[in-house]
Amino acid sequence: MTRADLVITDIGELATMASEPVPRIGPAMRELGRIPRAAIAIEGDRFVFVGTEARCKREVRLRSGGSRWSAGGGTVVPGFVDPHTHVLFAGDRVAEIDLKIAGASYGEIARRGGGIFQTVRATRRASANELLQSTEARLRRMAAMGTTTCEVKSGYALTPAGELRLLSLIPVLARRTGLRLVPTFLGAQAVPPEYTERPDDYVSALIEKALPAIARDHLADFCDAFCEPGFFNVEQTERLLHAARAVGLGLKVHADEFVRSGGAALAARLGCRSAEHLLESSDGDRRVLASAGVTAVLLPVTPFASFAHSSSPGREMVDAGVPVAVGTDLSPNSWVESIPVVLSHSVYSARLTPAEALTAATVNAAYAIGLSDEAGTIAVGRSADFVAFDVPSADHIPYRFGLTPDRVYRRGVRVPPAGDRAT
Repeated sequence: MTRADLVITDIGELATMASEPVPRIGPAMRELGRIPRAAIAIEGDRFVFVGTEARCKREVRLRSGGSRWSAGGGTVVPGFVDPHTHVLFAGDRVAEIDLKIAGASYGEIARRGGGIFQTVRATRRASANELLQSTEARLRRMAAMGTTTCEVKSGYALTPAGELRLLSLIPVLARRTGLRLVPTFLGAQAVPPEYTERPDDYVSALIEKALPAIARDHLADFCDAFCEPGFFNVEQTERLLHAARAVGLGLKVHADEFVRSGGAALAARLGCRSAEHLLESSDGDRRVLASAGVTAVLLPVTPFASFAHSSSPGREMVDAGVPVAVGTDLSPNSWVESIPVVLSHSVYSARLTPAEALTAATVNAAYAIGLSDEAGTIAVGRSADFVAFDVPSADHIPYRFGLTPDRVYRRGVRVPPAGDRAT
C-alpha cells in the first residue's frame, strides 16, 4: 500500500507527458499520455501514484494529517517549463510602444540609445536589492500562472563584472520563490556602447574575464549569444561558444530573429542544445536543425509584441522533424508572464496543435534547458510540479486565451495565487 501526504482525485483528464521519446518530434508531439478519470498522490515533494482513480482507491492511503482535494472533473498537466526568459532586469520600456506603432524596428530603437541599451542603463544603476525585488515579483506572477521551472538569462549589464553580478542573483531568486531556475550566461546579448567599434575585443573580454569565473563558481549552466547583424556575427558567436564549451557550459544561440543570419546553421554545426527565435530561418536551416537534433525554442508572443509581420514557424519546424519548445521571452521588449497566453499564441499564430503546444511548454521545454529527468512530466518519482485547470481537457488550455489555473503546485507545495505572497 502506497502512503501519501496529498491525494488529488476527480481529475477529468490527466496529461502526464510521461511517454518516450524525449524530446518529442513530429507526431510524437501530440502524445500527451492522457488518463481519464485520474488521480495523483504525493509524498513529500514527489509523485508516488499516477493513474486512474479506481486504482488510487485500491492502492493509496492518506497519511495521518494528510490532505486531499477534488479537481472537480478538471484537467491536470505538468508544471510549465519556460525555456527562454530575460526576467532579470530593471525598469521598463513602455514608451517604445509609440515608436513601434510608428514603424521603428528593434534595431533602430537600439541605435537611438533606447531598447536594450535603456534597459542596460537601468540595470547597471539598480542595486542588488532592487533587482531582486522586481525580478522576484515577476517570477511569482509567472508561478501563479503555472510556471514551475524556468531559464533565466543574464545580459543586461554587458560588462564581465556586471554579468557575473546578475548571475550571482539567480540562486537567491530560486530560494526566495521556490522555483527551479536555470541560469544562462548571455553576456553577448549586444555590443555595449563602450565597445561599439570593437566587438571582437568585447568577445575577448567575455572569454577571458567572465567565462573562467562562471566555471569556477558554477554560475551558469548554458552560454547564449545573439547572432544577428548589428549584434554578433557568426565568427564572433562561434568563438565565444567554443570557449564556453571548453569550460563545461551547454550552448544556445539567439538565431535568425530579424534576418537569416547563419545562426541556425551555426547551432546545428556546433550541436547546440537549442536555437532560439528562428523567425527568418529557411527550409534548409530547418533540415540541418532536425538532423543535428537541435531544439527550436520559439517565442510566439515576441513578434506580436514587436509589431512584426512574421510569426514563429511552429508548424514548419514540427513538420521538418525539429524538436520544438516554446517560451515567454519575458523581457522589457516582450513583457509576458503567462505560459497559458504563450500556448494560445503557439496555436493561433505559430500553428501548433493544442497537444503540440502543451508538449512544447513541458517535456520539450525541459529538454531544452537540460532538465528532462526532473521537469515537464507527471510520473512516479518525479518532482510534484503540476497545474490544475477548470476545463474538460488539456486541449482547452491553449484554446482559451489567458486561462488562469485553479491551482499550481511546486514540489508538492501549493503556489500562492496571483497577488498573494507566501508567508
